[in-house]
Amino acid sequence: MQIHEKKISFLGKEPTALQALPRLSEMLGVSLYIKRDDLTPFGGGGNKLRKLEYLLYDAMEKGATALITVGGAQTNHGRLTAAVAAKYGMKCTIVCIDDYPGEISANLLLDGLMGADVVIKKNDGRGDDIQFEEAVAEVRKKYETEGETVYFIPVGGSNVIGALGYYEAAVEITKQADEMGLNDATLITAVGSMGTYVGLYCGLKNEQSPLNLIGIAISPFNDVKEARIVSYFNEFKETFDLKLEATRADFHIETGYSRGAYNNPDITVRKAIYTMGEKEAILFDPCYTGKMFAGVLEMIESGKIQKGEKIILLHTGGFPGLYTKHHRVEMEAELKHHITVIE
Repeated sequence: MQIHEKKISFLGKEPTALQALPRLSEMLGVSLYIKRDDLTPFGGGGNKLRKLEYLLYDAMEKGATALITVGGAQTNHGRLTAAVAAKYGMKCTIVCIDDYPGEISANLLLDGLMGADVVIKKNDGRGDDIQFEEAVAEVRKKYETEGETVYFIPVGGSNVIGALGYYEAAVEITKQADEMGLNDATLITAVGSMGTYVGLYCGLKNEQSPLNLIGIAISPFNDVKEARIVSYFNEFKETFDLKLEATRADFHIETGYSRGAYNNPDITVRKAIYTMGEKEAILFDPCYTGKMFAGVLEMIESGKIQKGEKIILLHTGGFPGLYTKHHRVEMEAELKHHITVIE
């Protein structure tokens, strides 16, 4: 079912690869595969480009000349919003409620390289929504004074338009899994702003895919998020007239592997990143995919994922996170034994 045809194609006609992970599969006793949405074609790659295919089309249909989005100082979504703005000749500002990290590195460096402005507002203790609203209003006013037409994109590109990208991805993954004999597999994704999860859930259910879906929350799943996952689903199905019904119990989201905070350094996450790198030469990041994979490893160890199961990991990208200072200094200390200096 094609529920929305109007989009810009960043990704081309070829799907991102679905690959086996043979060394990890042997080590862990499960059949492990990975969907390479980290290899989308520009801006460093990542899952947000699927959402931005639809969001940018909507922006251009409305005559936008400038994009504003929001997130943390090292937002991957912000980086890819900067990328599509550069690609299509639009201005871009990323508004962040965060501390300045003391250096311009990782995504902050890439944002500037692609011509985007970044506004970092120190958290004053009020709700993030209020602070974002005020800061975005200031940037919008400046743009409009300069004659620009502004299009606002929410955190993570996570609204019903953005979620269409992962409805489409659900169809793509289902077809690939069928061709590879993985119809009984479970697809696992990190869950942050929930657009990827909701798009996948609606796509898999509405297209009657045999694949199961598990989300692993990468930050504490509080009452606001508990309510948001249901309202997001309802908004999506009503907007696109899907004949689906679901309650909170239908959304399989593992909430016990967030390590207590968003984007916080954690040794178990770094060990999971090292395991993926050493066994399969694939780079995970400490905020999203690393936390997701650390959770998967614990689920295998505890028996939540049983030996012999077929598991597809969704690689959502985010490699620049490896270079953020608070993660990098920990990894530098742990990996320095790999370096030999000869005078």
